[in-house]
Amino acid sequence: MLLHVPDVLDKTQVARIRSALASANWTDGKETVGAQGARVKRNRQLPDASPLRQELGQVVLDALAASPLYFAAALPLRTLPPRFNCYEGGGTYGFHVDGSVMSLASPGGQHAGHLRTDIACTLFLSEPDEYEGGELVVSDTYGEHEVKLPAGDLIVYPASSLHQVQPVTHGARLASFFWVQSMIRDDTRRRLLFDMDVAIQTLTHSGADEKSVLSLTNVYHNLLRQWAET
Repeated sequence: MLLHVPDVLDKTQVARIRSALASANWTDGKETVGAQGARVKRNRQLPDASPLRQELGQVVLDALAASPLYFAAALPLRTLPPRFNCYEGGGTYGFHVDGSVMSLASPGGQHAGHLRTDIACTLFLSEPDEYEGGELVVSDTYGEHEVKLPAGDLIVYPASSLHQVQPVTHGARLASFFWVQSMIRDDTRRRLLFDMDVAIQTLTHSGADEKSVLSLTNVYHNLLRQWAET
């Protein structure tokens, strides 16, 4: 499922993060990928051990926790602490696939288990008219989809998809990105639950028959109970 989640961050939050990133010490983005990804990746990232990454990542996590639409779509179980990157001067990341399993670390840097990457997320921090190029291209069975969203908006998509970031030929593209292990491993089942959740909310707000809405809600939770991995 490819889903646009608007206004995860408000303008004040975006400005705070961008101000902090303006004086950040960046590192080569190749440091966080394997040999295959390193051949096609040209960008800068905040170092994983950077205290600033942890501070700004918490801002993102708190904002995600306040987004019902994001929760309904992702049904998150574990989230990799958000990372931050910058593309400029022709920076790009050619078509690649994300690792299926990633290591988690505690705030102190100790190994804290693993995360299965069901969902990939990109949170845009630059406005579309501030840079040229830089579209996120997600390839699936329906073709290639170009994504370039307003600052503060999030795109959610299956981590199993081939995807790329096109070259940034002017300006700078700032973003946060992270992966999620969902309670629902299968993307098709997640989409069914999301569609049902949206339908329940729509029927509730439209004043539909309460018993029918309750019955549909019961079906949703029973499916979630049957399919969820916790």
